[in-house]
Amino acid sequence: MSAPRYKQLLDRLAQDIRSGALRPGTRLPPLRQLARREGLALVTASRVYAELAGMGLVSGEVGRGTFVRDPSLPAGHGLDLGVLAPDLVDLGFNYPTLPGQAELLRSGLRQLAQGGDLEAMLRYQPHGGRPHDRATVARHLASRGLHTIAEQVLLVDGAQHGLACVGLALLQPGDVVAIDALSYPGFRLLAETLRLELVAVPAAGHGAGPDLAALDRLCQQRRVRALYTMPTLHNPLGWVMELAEREALAALAEQHELLLIEDAAYAYLVERAPPPLAMLAPERTVYISGLSKSVAAGLRLGFVHAPKACIAALERAIRASTWSTPGLTTALGCAWLEDGTVDRLEREKRADARERQRLAAELLGPLPRIGHPGSYFLWLPLGEDVRADRVAAELLQGGISVSTAAPYTGKRDGSEPQAIRLALGSVDRAALTPALRAVRQVIEAHSVL
Repeated sequence: MSAPRYKQLLDRLAQDIRSGALRPGTRLPPLRQLARREGLALVTASRVYAELAGMGLVSGEVGRGTFVRDPSLPAGHGLDLGVLAPDLVDLGFNYPTLPGQAELLRSGLRQLAQGGDLEAMLRYQPHGGRPHDRATVARHLASRGLHTIAEQVLLVDGAQHGLACVGLALLQPGDVVAIDALSYPGFRLLAETLRLELVAVPAAGHGAGPDLAALDRLCQQRRVRALYTMPTLHNPLGWVMELAEREALAALAEQHELLLIEDAAYAYLVERAPPPLAMLAPERTVYISGLSKSVAAGLRLGFVHAPKACIAALERAIRASTWSTPGLTTALGCAWLEDGTVDRLEREKRADARERQRLAAELLGPLPRIGHPGSYFLWLPLGEDVRADRVAAELLQGGISVSTAAPYTGKRDGSEPQAIRLALGSVDRAALTPALRAVRQVIEAHSVL
């Protein structure tokens, strides 16, 4: 029995794309033209393009048509660390370190070996952390504008684990969670795993926070359970919400009984930021941060600050997921919090991020850029006829990894904006300079094709 005609067409187009007969960036015929040419119903032709998009071979853009994607770009590129070769210049992920941090680790481990309570590190820790470690973190958070007590602080295995614990403890499958239209891929992946329904909220017109009027309308139309937000140094757009906007968001959360999930992973890079949402809506906000960005990605120590009513449920989630925080990591991180090492590293990384942004502005020249002058990442919107997947694939072939907008929208069909995100903090400046020059060269070459 022969395959249905739509399946034959689907297989033929897929083969032409994979073989290169249809080159990346090629605009496919409009649906009506395809249907007429192939003798198919319009709905059947639409199904062909939808299945090609689901296979990652084409992308559809409202008002512009359907385009062939570059198949040489790995499916998980910009989301999965495993797709990266060790010799790539990584501008896709941020794990900023400073010269001398390896020696700092060696010294810290030596001090723990000589004076720490090693026996205690061999045993399970309390699910939310030992009381004196939680008190250390509470003091640290107070210095960042979040005045709290140890009983409202829980230690977790990094901020991503903190987000997972919040999802496990405080949300249910099917819950509607509002999220910025462009937002952190790790939370999108978590929502998919926990079967949460994410609904995108557009950015405000001035570009410094979610559109609160749109969020209000959404809450009137749907039973929205929570909002995931990054008010201080949004990833990937770098905005910092003003105090008035934070107060309006806190009031909106109270009105609609929203849980606010405040991700502060990059907040340390902003000096004199407005107070966290957790100070403005303390009974409705779970605040999550950690040391992965401010100290090192391999130091998996995160912090969750939550209303007292949520603590027991969060402790159960920690118990269910990892049982307890590793004693060695916690002891090392808390020692550095107490002796000022974390403060020093944060100051030095703020200066380092500003210098990298200055370098990027110089080397990228006239390319449009969106970002914060003190952040470790940069968003580059591309021209109307420039395809982000083609830019990323060409850079990858040249040994440079960047991310497209796909991981930040949660979409794989190409309907995401044509843009790339640059992580500036994971390579030394000597390697960053030629990499940024290459980014500009590739984008400009595609802009004039």
